[in-house]
Amino acid sequence: MNQRSCMAVLTAVILMFAGTDLIAQDSEGTLEKIARTGVFVIGYRTDASPLSYENADGEPSGYSVDLCRRIAAAIKSHLGENDIETKFVSVSSDKRISAVISGEIDIECGSTTITLSRQEQVDFTIPTFVTGASILSLAATGIQGMSDLSGKKVGAVKGTTTVELLRENLEENLIDATVVIVGNREEAMNRLNRGDIDAFASDQIVLIGQIIEAAYPKKYSLLDETFSYEPYGFVVRRNDADFRLVANRAITQIYRSGQHIQIFNKWIGRIGIRPPPVLLAMYQLNTIPE
Repeated sequence: MNQRSCMAVLTAVILMFAGTDLIAQDSEGTLEKIARTGVFVIGYRTDASPLSYENADGEPSGYSVDLCRRIAAAIKSHLGENDIETKFVSVSSDKRISAVISGEIDIECGSTTITLSRQEQVDFTIPTFVTGASILSLAATGIQGMSDLSGKKVGAVKGTTTVELLRENLEENLIDATVVIVGNREEAMNRLNRGDIDAFASDQIVLIGQIIEAAYPKKYSLLDETFSYEPYGFVVRRNDADFRLVANRAITQIYRSGQHIQIFNKWIGRIGIRPPPVLLAMYQLNTIPE
């Protein structure tokens, strides 16, 4: 065998073993990855108060974050490893799905709507919240309904379901408004306060969070009406049933024990908002028996 032939055989062997290793890594489930690395990585949003945000100390906080901390405890119990580290990594709205797919994070705990199109790429836990898209504006503008948006500029964050739903609603109701795409909620609020846009469209619970965090909450007006149905769930890797089951079992246990109401009141009920009937129904319907 000449030198060239030997090199070809050696290269083939190396590629064969490398390919086998890549396949093994790709087929590794999330629970196996956590057990191997000793780290459970939670992706969270920094701008989705009161569900997921950073508090004054720069720490992950909110309703969704609290639920995921309980999932972290369930994973430790399931694996029988108390020294597993829980690591939080911030993700943006347009990178949250890809971060789960790539394995950068093990789960995304924020305000992500469960949709069929997203389920072509990832899976979701059972629902964790229900809301609908609405409109936030400065009270001085006098916007009291969707029809008042005619001739106005309405901001919506890129990578969210709100963008297309807003466009569809405006078109269906013949409302001549301009949809302005913004990078994130912070940019949207800054532009709203400067008058660059007349309104900000997002999920109602997220807009409530913006009002909670504002220095002068009374300067804003939030529509009571919603123009979409937004069931939230936590994003997990597709076809990873074992990990999803551990997460679902933890969420269901929270619902069954009534702890979800305590968590709701801690982050949302503290400003006088009570769980709407649709949310209470979601809790009840997803209290899955063991």
